[in-house]
Amino acid sequence: MATLGKIVWVIGIIAWYFIRVPFERRAKRVNVVSNRRSPVDMFGLASGLIGLAIVPALYVATGFPQAADRSASAWSVIAGAVVFFFALWVFRKTHKELGRNWSITLEIRDKHELISGGPYAFVRHPMYTSFMLMGVGQALLLPNWVAGLAGLLGFAVLFFLRVDKEERMMLEIFGIQYRDYMQRTKRIVPYLY
Repeated sequence: MATLGKIVWVIGIIAWYFIRVPFERRAKRVNVVSNRRSPVDMFGLASGLIGLAIVPALYVATGFPQAADRSASAWSVIAGAVVFFFALWVFRKTHKELGRNWSITLEIRDKHELISGGPYAFVRHPMYTSFMLMGVGQALLLPNWVAGLAGLLGFAVLFFLRVDKEERMMLEIFGIQYRDYMQRTKRIVPYLY
């Protein structure tokens, strides 16, 4: 079961990459009118990358840290696969809905629009929702306390370092329109948070 969990995780990360790349290429062609990138923002992004990709990849490739291994079960791998691929579905829908407005950092693009359809009708930050779900899927797929939980830790650092800044930026740009949107939606978990 442990090997199957690792294989599913690798397939999920490859799918994540292929979802992201076309949007990243398109985004480079759209003018940036405001860039709020900071060292703290870059640290958050690095934390997410380390927790959701680098630490688990090291574990999948080498088995390190073997001392933190736990037993793998069929239910955990099945549940992890379902959660991880649901995360990828949310990730894809989020990118598609954002279109030309997408950015990896805190940026406002030329002719930026407030997006409130698709997954944005339920939560203000569905990209973070997808990262949180990827972290949960990773914890279920990889039977190692360090590699499994690294994704949730990396997500948490990214989320808590960026979400307030992102929302302040959106309030500056969209004002009352964004404030009204905030009243209708939760941050990352529909109807809860």
